[in-house]
Amino acid sequence: MAAATDPSIRGVFRQPFKEQVDFFRKKLNLPTERYDDIRKSAHDRAYIVAGAAKADLLDDLRDATDKAIARGESIGKFRERFRDIVRRHGWHGWTGEGSKKGEAWRTRVIYQTNLSTSYAAGRMQQLNDPDLASRRPYWKYIHNDTVSHPRPLHVSWSGLVLHKDDPWWQTHFPPNGWGCRCRVTAVRPSEYKGDKAPDDGTTTKKDSQGTLHTVPKGIDLGFDYAPGAKTDTSLRTLVQNKLVRYPQAISKALTRDINRYINATEDVAGFAARVMADKQVKENLWLGFVENAEQM
Repeated sequence: MAAATDPSIRGVFRQPFKEQVDFFRKKLNLPTERYDDIRKSAHDRAYIVAGAAKADLLDDLRDATDKAIARGESIGKFRERFRDIVRRHGWHGWTGEGSKKGEAWRTRVIYQTNLSTSYAAGRMQQLNDPDLASRRPYWKYIHNDTVSHPRPLHVSWSGLVLHKDDPWWQTHFPPNGWGCRCRVTAVRPSEYKGDKAPDDGTTTKKDSQGTLHTVPKGIDLGFDYAPGAKTDTSLRTLVQNKLVRYPQAISKALTRDINRYINATEDVAGFAARVMADKQVKENLWLGFVENAEQM
């Protein structure tokens, strides 16, 4: 789903808002070779630009993206910053390098993907606000009809109203693919007309390393999750493996970010009080970087 024109990309997300900015700023910088080195909700806690493996390069790209989100800067301004960063760091070999069309495509992907996922995560937090949820517990899927090449299934979902806790949203909360500009809004119970979650089947897609994945039809690989809905602890394992290979400076920076944003998300006293008040709490409290997190 491509944007009709570059200037229109910013408009669909309207003005940036606190939840959106806070979500993006909680990410850690993760140097990586490929975008699908991590998948689904792991992207909620990692800022990556495929091929950007140097810490200072990634930090500058992250700063440019932050300005686009927090200040509402246009894609034109982002492209100016991107060109300057590439020149200053002497970055070569990035996909799209060598032509205006390639640069336009690459910058649009970085810009729009980060804006759309941060917007969606911020909206997820707003939509789940207890006060709003008590009055508008149903969500409506809305397709953006200004796109140049609308996806038939996304069009078919437009107007669909389901309860916010319906499992369908776990895989179909937009964006649902590269360039997807669909969105969700909260509605009153009176707008629910008995809709059932559509079953459009699944399809098999191959990632850049040749691994096959089953995803719902109409959803691009890696987009079958709800941004901001949860933290994917598998990110710890990925980073742990990368720390072995990265230079000491990058390893220290990643470890600092992991401890700050992934493990130490709640103070001990607050966690203990919440567990005592609600015996149904099952999650763990992460206090620091650990080995074999998936086996804890």
